[in-house]
Amino acid sequence: MAAESAQPTANPNEPWVEVYSSRNFASWMSQQHVSLGFTTYQTAKMFLLGVKPDGQLAVFERTYNRCMGLWASGNQTLWLSSLYQLWRFENALKPGETHNGFDKLYIPRVGHTTGDLDVHDVAVESSGRVIFVNTKFNCLATLTERDSFSPIWRPPYVTKLAPEDRCHLNGLAMRDGKPAYMSAVSTSDVVDGWRDRRRDGGVVLDVAANQIIASNLSMPHSPRFYRGRLWVLNSGTGHLGSIDLSTGKFEPLTFCPGYLRGLAFTGDFAVMGLSRPRHDKTFGGLALDETLAAKGAEARCGIHVIDLRTGDCIEWLRLEGQVTELYDVAVLPDVTRPMILGFKSDEIERLLSIGPPAPL
Repeated sequence: MAAESAQPTANPNEPWVEVYSSRNFASWMSQQHVSLGFTTYQTAKMFLLGVKPDGQLAVFERTYNRCMGLWASGNQTLWLSSLYQLWRFENALKPGETHNGFDKLYIPRVGHTTGDLDVHDVAVESSGRVIFVNTKFNCLATLTERDSFSPIWRPPYVTKLAPEDRCHLNGLAMRDGKPAYMSAVSTSDVVDGWRDRRRDGGVVLDVAANQIIASNLSMPHSPRFYRGRLWVLNSGTGHLGSIDLSTGKFEPLTFCPGYLRGLAFTGDFAVMGLSRPRHDKTFGGLALDETLAAKGAEARCGIHVIDLRTGDCIEWLRLEGQVTELYDVAVLPDVTRPMILGFKSDEIERLLSIGPPAPL
């Protein structure tokens, strides 16, 4: 199917993106009582996946320039990073309400202009503070009312706060509502040095201890702490796995045919994003290429659902057309069919909601 609200293409008879899925993908979302969101900065799109009343897959998208990090606070609030802004979306519908068949209507309420920081992962602390991976400055950062950002932490091997993307710090794992672990492509301390260490220079760091806890990874992304385990995508090899926190060893669970970025969980399942690697200095020459060749496979762009108990891919979604790379994935609990209000429609002028009375 083509995405709802899709942009036109040069050939009006051909959709700019086509979405295919395993037969029971929509049924699986219904059984888990979730919808999914994912970003693709390559085509500047944020997608939402839900289920239509007839049980078929619903695909909705909006345009946000270079959108990457995506964070869902339950099913009411979304945070999204874009080229030079961080956006906060709020659901405007009350329980039981619908809008044109959608049970969640996310409206962009606040846009923080940060400038181009190459923001990757985004998260919200239990205190409500928004934090994000400031990849350009090699640090973990937060928003400030007057400035582009305030630095919180940077890796011990980065000697200076500078806009040089030295190690390609990219991923953030929260634990007990606080930043706990981060991933980086290398420990380089010179501008753009990470590109020379893509194959085996990747690390995972403990934020509180301020030290490396796992190394020799290949372009790791999307660390996530779930059910007492630290999961990470070893993107350069195509493996989902976990880090043994006592030894620092990466323990692969399963291989997926693509460059992995974006990881979320629901119940016994992991949901991850797959990309087709660019064959250039950034993505070429990785072990992923060799494994794909050995398995007689090609890299895919889409979503895989992995059973954490077996490592099996139980459901999948595939994107064809202009979309070839994904970045982040989010699970929206207790959502059937979500949508986002766009800026160009007059709906954003007409749709009004009233909050509870405020004190005088």
